[in-house]
Amino acid sequence: MPFPYEILIGLRYTRAKRSNHFISFISLFSMLGIALGVAALIVVLSVMNGFQKELRERILGVVSHVQIMGGDEGTLADWEYVARQAESEPRVRAAAPFVQAQGMLSFDQAVRGVMVRGILPEREDRVADFSPHMKSGSLDSLEEGHFNIVLGAELARALNVFVGDRITLIAPQGAVTPAGVLPRLKTFTVSGIFEVGMFEYDNTLALIALGDAQRLYRLEEGRVSGVRLKLDDLFSAPRVAFDLAQRLDANAFVSDWTRSHANFFRAVQIEKTMMFIILSLIVAVAAFNLVSTLVMAVTDKQADIAILRTLGVSPGSVMAIFVVQGALVGFVGLLLGVGGGVLLALNIDVVVPAIEKLFGIQFLSKDIYYISDLPSDLQWRDVIRVTLVAFVLSLLATLYPSWRAARTNPAQALRYE
Repeated sequence: MPFPYEILIGLRYTRAKRSNHFISFISLFSMLGIALGVAALIVVLSVMNGFQKELRERILGVVSHVQIMGGDEGTLADWEYVARQAESEPRVRAAAPFVQAQGMLSFDQAVRGVMVRGILPEREDRVADFSPHMKSGSLDSLEEGHFNIVLGAELARALNVFVGDRITLIAPQGAVTPAGVLPRLKTFTVSGIFEVGMFEYDNTLALIALGDAQRLYRLEEGRVSGVRLKLDDLFSAPRVAFDLAQRLDANAFVSDWTRSHANFFRAVQIEKTMMFIILSLIVAVAAFNLVSTLVMAVTDKQADIAILRTLGVSPGSVMAIFVVQGALVGFVGLLLGVGGGVLLALNIDVVVPAIEKLFGIQFLSKDIYYISDLPSDLQWRDVIRVTLVAFVLSLLATLYPSWRAARTNPAQALRYE
């Protein structure tokens, strides 16, 4: 051991004596402050990871991992050939064609603009998660020629329609007549209502059969807006999209979910980073409480420091004694904080409902929020990062008081002893 007696003396100074109960009291609160700050930081980061994961899953339940869109003409010819080429990539699990266009839905006196998506239900189920989120009806009801339509829950609520109602879909592509351009109208029967938990899609998306969409928007048979792909690993989407763009023998544009929703996920990441910085300040405040604790400890131990100096102890060794004392307080607080934060993050789905039941409150009301439960996703890299930041701050807080202790003049300290 390089400093055996420094460590022993530093550990001895952390124990309470009759003359320094107040110092030990402040040390205890510094330790608890570090523990509380570290635990709060771990729990908040885990909850934000959980929300990010939940939102990503909900978005990708509607948006594919990778999309192959039509090139110059805006449509893709011979989608089956393109799908076979894409599925030859080992990381691609499934492919599904789609026709996407804008339109307007009219029912009674209500009119709403919508994004119309023509799909093949049997293939769409492989790349999206509409079926598990059907509130009523079935996605399989979208058969070509039956002119059925499946609406988002918010859209259905705005139009005040239910399964079985007949609504009018107005397409912007129209026929030229002497009276001008008349839009194309077609009556559809509502055969299902879905709710994926994302307002953007629940409020604007309408699903119809692929053949009906091709007929309504005057697309040739085999021509679609694009092909949607599902991968075995969603985080490999940028690489897969790049590889497909090089391999595809078609006039097409390839994009992935990280590009189509880049601003959203970037905003979430920025919020997480800012939250880390803000809560790190709480840990910093708790860690720098050690400064006042050690300053009082140095003042209280002036005589001890002077005696050690007269015995030949170097200023560096005196400094090491108080660094050990402060580091021990920070380390114990850090262990308590990491242990408590990890336990709470792993059991937040039990703790939060218990608190809600005890006080008769609900943090996230189902009537307001789509995510009514606090999700948690503990990531060990966050725990390691928080631990390192807290430990470094604790060590930094010990430097100034320890430096003051090392500069103690033995003669001045022992003058009145």
